[in-house]
Amino acid sequence: MKLISINFKTYAKYLTKLRYSLTMYEKEPIKIFVVEDDPTYSRFLQYVLSLNPDFETEVFTNGRDCISQLHKKPAVITLDYSLPDMPGEKVLKAIREFDPDMSVIIISAQEKIGTAVELLKLGAFDYIAKDEEAKDRILNSIKNARNKSSLIREIDRLKEEISAKYEFEKSIIGSSEAIKKIFSLLEKAVKTQITVSITGETGTGKELVAKAVHYNSKRKGKPFIAVNVAAIPRDLIESELFGHEKGAFTGAANRRIGKFEEAEGGTIFLDEIGEMDLSLQSKLLRVLQEKEITRIGSNQIVKLDVRVIVATHRNLVEEIKGGKFREDLYYRLLGLPIHLPPLRDRGQDVIVLARFFLDQFSKENQMGKFKLTAEAQSKLLQYPFPGNVRELKSVIDLAAVMAENNEVRDQDINFHSAAGEDALFLREMSLQEYTYRIIRNYLNKYDNNVLEVARKLDIGKSSIYRYLKEMEQAGI
Repeated sequence: MKLISINFKTYAKYLTKLRYSLTMYEKEPIKIFVVEDDPTYSRFLQYVLSLNPDFETEVFTNGRDCISQLHKKPAVITLDYSLPDMPGEKVLKAIREFDPDMSVIIISAQEKIGTAVELLKLGAFDYIAKDEEAKDRILNSIKNARNKSSLIREIDRLKEEISAKYEFEKSIIGSSEAIKKIFSLLEKAVKTQITVSITGETGTGKELVAKAVHYNSKRKGKPFIAVNVAAIPRDLIESELFGHEKGAFTGAANRRIGKFEEAEGGTIFLDEIGEMDLSLQSKLLRVLQEKEITRIGSNQIVKLDVRVIVATHRNLVEEIKGGKFREDLYYRLLGLPIHLPPLRDRGQDVIVLARFFLDQFSKENQMGKFKLTAEAQSKLLQYPFPGNVRELKSVIDLAAVMAENNEVRDQDINFHSAAGEDALFLREMSLQEYTYRIIRNYLNKYDNNVLEVARKLDIGKSSIYRYLKEMEQAGI
């Protein structure tokens, strides 16, 4: 064993200089276990660490005593490779089994590269040889380990924050009967690992529902990977989903892990699954059946533990009839079906959502609370919202900008739907009400110029007034 002669006075001045920077770096107490059977080196480590008042150090002379005290949750452990009771790698494995986030710094008189590599493979944070440069490396390694611990805590905090954000009642706004049914289905979805298939018009919040399922399930601590199938070119989708090896095809300069592997242990959300090419559908079916993938250009099978959630705005039954979607894949993906109702069928949820978006806009722009007038509410309720919740948010954001004194009036509500006049036919109405809606739409379009609207619709001016009077008396 190579022994080191330590002159504490020689190092004192140097180490004192480091104290300020370390103290500034460490804002929170950090518990450090020192596992070292050499009394001289143990005193040296204790002295080095005592220079930082935020370090709380506990010393052990053997591996078993250290393992028995892991419940104290040290953030960093300096571990001598050669201990009297058990080898260092055995202690390391026990620590990793107890808590893989604990940073273990191996300190050893051995300088064999192979030993260091093996210990790093087993999960050691760092490997430091007992030489003249050890003091610098130990301090830097502890600082880096603390940084890693802080990042882990921040990630855990963000995960908890995301989970809270996607609690059903917080992420899916509404109290209509249609939404209550959705909540009931979501409760069932999170209790099992069943595949979930979400249908609904564009803008109804399919990805939001997928995230709510994931972040309320047992998989919430693992990745949620969203893939929009329609947004990826046909010749790249297979590589995107399943990955490829270097040189598998022209342009494959490096190995790439696919989205399924990225989602390992968590959830993959395949949005617009109805847009998937038939040739790829058969490959996806095999992946779902066998729970394994093979990267392009490889013969190696990669086992998967991934929950699948899919969504589409298409009617897949009709797609099957048209020969555009595989029937066997459809039944494999169906799982628990959740249909999201269009906004026009959710009644007062329109107003609930409008107020939610106004509050959100107020917070984001540091403005006071907004008021939504009765006339503005009536205008929102009369509109069919072909773009659904996504369109409503756009309308409300603009209305908040246009509002005077934080009061949103009916004239601040402007609709610019890409569906145009076709939006009028999304809701079932009587012929009389359709006529009124058409007249009202034209009046809005032509700034209430009755003569111009009469000319455009080829009806008399008196007919316009009569329709308006009759429908307003009927409360429409």
